[in-house]
Amino acid sequence: MKKSHLIIIAGALLAVTALATSPVVAQQTSSTGVPAHMVVTVEPRHGSNVPVINREDVMVYQGHDRAKITDWLPLQGEHAGLQLFILIDDAANTSLGSQLEDIRQFINAQPSTTAIGVAYMRNGTADILQNLTNDHAQAGKALRLPLGDAGASGSPYFSLVDLIKRWPESPVRREILMLSDGIDRFGGSGPSNPYVDSAIEDAQRAGIIIFSIYTPGTGHLGHSFWRMNWGQNYLSQISDETGGESYYLGFGAPVSLAPYLDDLTHRLTRQYLLTFLAKPEKKAGFQQVKLRTEVPNAELVAADRVYVPAGL
Repeated sequence: MKKSHLIIIAGALLAVTALATSPVVAQQTSSTGVPAHMVVTVEPRHGSNVPVINREDVMVYQGHDRAKITDWLPLQGEHAGLQLFILIDDAANTSLGSQLEDIRQFINAQPSTTAIGVAYMRNGTADILQNLTNDHAQAGKALRLPLGDAGASGSPYFSLVDLIKRWPESPVRREILMLSDGIDRFGGSGPSNPYVDSAIEDAQRAGIIIFSIYTPGTGHLGHSFWRMNWGQNYLSQISDETGGESYYLGFGAPVSLAPYLDDLTHRLTRQYLLTFLAKPEKKAGFQQVKLRTEVPNAELVAADRVYVPAGL
């Protein structure tokens, strides 16, 4: 065989080897797996103009593997159903009372397809004053002044978990608006809080998105810089990791909740149900996912992991 032929064959073998180990091949779309679902919010990176996102504009990755998307459903029109619980900390300062009208207006501004419930965090449980209802005026009447008693809430995350576990599964999206200082009066403060982690895990498993608004608490811990700082960190962590948004302005009470609630209203109209084929492991459990789009000025916001059943 001529030397030139040997060079050509060797080059071809190298090319095949390189292709087999190329990151491009590793990122090819997987066509097998188990269906996984996530509610995704589309938000603009700059300004207020939200671009249209189509199914082909969305990419889902598990590690280096790109998952196959089977559905991208705009949650509008006949698919706009939403169950939204407003969860208020009974350990909040009674100054929150001046903001109740903003919350009522937010409730009344929601479309008829949204069922709203009202609950208060007290003694580690969710005291439901109004079950989910499409009668928004009735839901608004359930709002009351918080007790303003620091002993009323050992940990807001106990109450959050209690609400999630008592909430029946539903074919429509489920979301929570949580108003609290985020301070864990039972478990203390620090970079790793097991009660916060447990609340995040339960919310992600149930597919529930949590939005939070910081409002000052009462008692000594309610004006401790150290505690307030960690409280805001916990609220941000829960919202970020479930696909929601956390709102706060320093450590004081906002003059009005209306700007936060208006932003939340807009976010609820820009949500999609994403279905993709997740690669299962031998055991059921959470798997990290990343969403991407190349559409200019668009960002996809969702939980950072999804619960995947075990493979067969």
